[in-house]
Amino acid sequence: MSKRIFGLETEFGITFAPQGERTYTPDELARMLFRKVVAWGRSSNVFLGNGSRLYLDVGSHPEYATAECDGVEQLIAHDRAGERVLESLVADAQEQIAAAGVLGRVHVLKNNTDSAGNSYGCHENYLLRRQGDFTRVSEILVPHLITRQILIGAGKIVVTPRGAASYAFSQRADHIWETVSSSTTRSRPIINTRDEPHADAERYRRLHVIVGDSSMAEPTTLLKVGAADLVLRMIEAGVPMRDYALANPMRAIREISHDISGKAPIELSSGRTMTAIDLQREYLGRAKAFIELNEKQPHDDATIELWERGLDALETGDLSRVESELDWAIKLSVIRRYQERTGADLADPRIARLDLAYHDIDSERGLYSKLVKSGLVRTMVSPEEITAAIDTPPQTTRARLRGDFVAAASRARRDYTVDWMHLKINDLSQRTVRCSDPFKSVDERVDKLMEQL
Repeated sequence: MSKRIFGLETEFGITFAPQGERTYTPDELARMLFRKVVAWGRSSNVFLGNGSRLYLDVGSHPEYATAECDGVEQLIAHDRAGERVLESLVADAQEQIAAAGVLGRVHVLKNNTDSAGNSYGCHENYLLRRQGDFTRVSEILVPHLITRQILIGAGKIVVTPRGAASYAFSQRADHIWETVSSSTTRSRPIINTRDEPHADAERYRRLHVIVGDSSMAEPTTLLKVGAADLVLRMIEAGVPMRDYALANPMRAIREISHDISGKAPIELSSGRTMTAIDLQREYLGRAKAFIELNEKQPHDDATIELWERGLDALETGDLSRVESELDWAIKLSVIRRYQERTGADLADPRIARLDLAYHDIDSERGLYSKLVKSGLVRTMVSPEEITAAIDTPPQTTRARLRGDFVAAASRARRDYTVDWMHLKINDLSQRTVRCSDPFKSVDERVDKLMEQL
């Protein structure tokens, strides 16, 4: 599939930093965050005018699912727009807290673990044509997904029960228990196989990857999605791939995460051993050869360049090559600079706060945003593109139909129902349009439905 539909679903953590005795639980904060949403949408599960879905997930986690995107930079803009949408909800909650006479600040965090040891995810969605053997897709893709954390992990301070601290690549790795499963929470897998294509099921299926960390840095999102897309295109094209199946995938994913050099030997099912760097270089080499012979996508060159540079940085130990682009390296650089200034060790609570502060989505006070403003982190989309994505759906996918319908129905104050595939006016005629092609951004049936509004 040369052109693909992409989507990201991000679960956010929420917490309250009190400046007095009164505090709020995450459940109370979630209700305040979604009060205005429920007021206009009559639900805490709504679709927005930009085609995205905003809802309150299990465990009081706000979740934002981007509209369907057919380009990686477009996806980055819409993922970032989700942060701004959540930030506006924080402002509403902050007003409610101030009106109650309580001092303190709400923080929304784009990370993957909390202090109680719970994990919440960032799910990647890739549209596939329903052809060939899905088992082959997972067999080739899983070793890539397990080892790619040395490049696209969010970074995390890990403290043992005895108080020893170390730095790991991934926040999600320690919370994954299977390679492939239809479950998402009970036995959290790398790939979720629940078959919900949100499209014509005879033509498409949706690959649902739930192993990845939430990305703050835009180049990290590029590499995460762009490299997975390249591997998928190679699989779809029938490119011969060596067997890189791991002897013990769950042990490997944890060992790789905790080996910050990327050079620990991993046992393959064949009995060979390779490092995570070696295995990623195998996928990279295949991808470079593939794009030389096939039609390139706009994100390919940048993906390949960062992929190679990230592996070179690990191989040489020179993290300055990627410390403005890859989340784990950006965060580690900040922590090391702080340690040099203060003498704090990794187990110091101040380091834990620094780790957490990196994921605060506050565009003014958040550590990540301050790093961007200081020129220490590279961005890929402009503030104008992000602002546009807050209200405007992608114009080249089905999201345009959904977003325009939601906006029109809201303006007309009409009762309506939408999901990923259906648009419905809730009146006596119960008029519904089914949009089963996620690539289709123009539809006369939808135009007629909106005329009736």
